[in-house]
Amino acid sequence: MTVLYLNVALDTPLATCFDYRWNMEHERPLPGQLVLVPFSRREVVGVIIDVREHSDVPPDKLKDALAIRTQLAPLNPAWLDLCRFAADYYQRPLGEVMVPGIPKNLRSSKTVSLDRAMKKLAKTDFAHDPTSADAPVLNAAQREAAEAIGNAEGFAPILLYGVTGSGKTEVYLQAASDVLARAERSGTVAQVLILVPEINLTPQLEQNVRTRFPNVVVATLHSGLAEGERLSHWLAGHLGHARIILGTRLAILASLPHLKLIIIDEEHDPSYKQQEGLRYSARDLAVWRARQLAIPIVLGSATPALETWHHAQSGRYRKLELRERASPDAVLPKIRLIDMERDKPGQGLTSTLVSALKLRLACSEQSLLFLNRRGYAPVLACDACGWIGNCSRCTAFMVLHKPEHRMRCHHCSLEQRIPKSCPTCGNVDLQPLGRGTQRVEEGLQQVFPEARIMRIDADSTRLKGSAQQAFERVHQGEVDILIGTQMVAKGHDFRNLTLVGVLNPDTALFSHDYRASERLFAQLMQVAGRAGRAGRKEGGNASEVLIQTRYPQHPLFGAVMAHDYDRFAGELLEERSQAAVPPFMFQALLRAEARELQTALDFLQQAADCLQHPGITINDPIPMTMTRVANVDRAQLLIESPSRPVLQGFLKAWMAALRAMKPRVKWSLEVDPVDI
Repeated sequence: MTVLYLNVALDTPLATCFDYRWNMEHERPLPGQLVLVPFSRREVVGVIIDVREHSDVPPDKLKDALAIRTQLAPLNPAWLDLCRFAADYYQRPLGEVMVPGIPKNLRSSKTVSLDRAMKKLAKTDFAHDPTSADAPVLNAAQREAAEAIGNAEGFAPILLYGVTGSGKTEVYLQAASDVLARAERSGTVAQVLILVPEINLTPQLEQNVRTRFPNVVVATLHSGLAEGERLSHWLAGHLGHARIILGTRLAILASLPHLKLIIIDEEHDPSYKQQEGLRYSARDLAVWRARQLAIPIVLGSATPALETWHHAQSGRYRKLELRERASPDAVLPKIRLIDMERDKPGQGLTSTLVSALKLRLACSEQSLLFLNRRGYAPVLACDACGWIGNCSRCTAFMVLHKPEHRMRCHHCSLEQRIPKSCPTCGNVDLQPLGRGTQRVEEGLQQVFPEARIMRIDADSTRLKGSAQQAFERVHQGEVDILIGTQMVAKGHDFRNLTLVGVLNPDTALFSHDYRASERLFAQLMQVAGRAGRAGRKEGGNASEVLIQTRYPQHPLFGAVMAHDYDRFAGELLEERSQAAVPPFMFQALLRAEARELQTALDFLQQAADCLQHPGITINDPIPMTMTRVANVDRAQLLIESPSRPVLQGFLKAWMAALRAMKPRVKWSLEVDPVDI
């Protein structure tokens, strides 16, 4: 009996793959197949990386593989190479990249779910008519952009730079239609992957896609799906049945053997960066995957990330522009600043904003108030002694959630009842400081008791499907005033919304994070773009954005008022160049966690001293801004280099040295960090 040796990637923190014996009684195993193996005291599923006739491990030290998932076609070599690149670039074990990207039901030691899903697929009649139904007439700029994307050949990175409401989605769909139709005519199979930054943006996009392509199989992939749903949709992509795949960042690691076009909507959004485990950028991996497959990739945004803008300015990316709104009657909203030093707010609202809200209510038009702070108030305080409601486990305040009669830490989720008196001096007159969306909602109900008011944030949409239902009510005109956080700021097409009010954007103006101004500008432009998308109704109000601020002279607001991203990005890139920060510098961040801060700092200092390399700058270890979370202290060490290859070479050697140290702290490395 022939014995083969399977090299298998498993989901473990160990930076190695594992060999197993396979007694070849049937057909030869293939790389990319899933295999069930014993590991420690468990049976786990891994991915076969290689099949060999010899192993460097003595045979008596090896265990036998238990079973191979022969029902499932192997993951193709291009997918394996994508995972190898991600593991290599982000300095993670290969198994930690591959295995979590596979649906949980496929990682089970039992095959019931897979067998059931495969039988269901076998009975399905998959129609594939890529004809686009009820496609709207595109304007000249949209037509030119769609044709450029649809006709692009080979690796073609394209920035679709379009103002909010310029019809970027229609360009995506027309380009997808062209790619699918061309493949159909040539008798081949094509798949199109469209990524959005957040789950709540997928229902609206999915409805648009299914309406436009009624005879094309569409799959969705995001963490909000039930495991059975995710398996079915993943299999539809893996087997080539789904021709259009919609998803959030995790979808970039999906197995799509016939991928011919990638589209990244709102490419600037920080949500594309995974913040735990494999800290990958879905946008950056998408660009690498497009280069690997020699296919076009579209990065769409009204406020591109500075890295993307820099690539477009330098000629690495082709830039296509949509300077006007798609609807002939729609124009960009007028943006005005309200000086809060002159117009003092009551209930968080200035008199100017209250008057504007009244005007919209009188005309049956919708308004949006944007405040990126959920809860009732950021903190509860005692005026008598100065006590402030801090979290006992984090260096953070407990946020007051008045409707639930709770105080909640938004970092460790610790909850407690609202105290009846000050824990320090016994004063019963405790006061909320600042405003969250709940408190703004309460104030609005007092000012406009007749208005239909809805709040959309992470607290009000905890139940599955609740966010979609809430947005549907807004679209159907059942809401007069919408209050929301960043959940409402992007991607939504509110046709009857003519007023946007922005509350308290000033905190981001003085952040220690050099990316804060870039993010605030993008946030303001995105939320402003929700107004006036359908054009002005007869007798209706012109679309308007009112920003309440105590710093109306700040240059950022001037650029926002002028809708001038070009100037803002140019000035910011000049500042970044002089300060030697990304995109003119490449970075990695080593984080350490321990029960005592000094322990974490000591480890980081040892890490800084253990390896030196020319062309690498290792900064001093410092505590993180949020130093303590859930009774764990955190510190960080920033590594920089003007050369990406030099940084990558250093990190490989450095990671080996760090693992050999076997420190008594929990540590992690993030390449290309977005929060420092």
